[in-house]
Amino acid sequence: MKYIIDRLEEGIAVCENELKKLISIPTDLLPDGLKEGDVLEEQEGRFLRDEQGTEARRKEIRKKLMDLFD
Repeated sequence: MKYIIDRLEEGIAVCENELKKLISIPTDLLPDGLKEGDVLEEQEGRFLRDEQGTEARRKEIRKKLMDLFD
């Protein structure tokens, strides 16, 4: 399952899953250096940053913003 970090709060990452449901994940279960908008992938009970998914999402958002202001 994949998740997008919606926001980081004190010790908790509030994430949206593929079903658009918000869940809270303790930050001590996540890799260091994560930011809002990063994509996570759960594999065998571990959360990993999905580098390709995160970059693709950032490009998509950038393009939408550029289209909006052009």
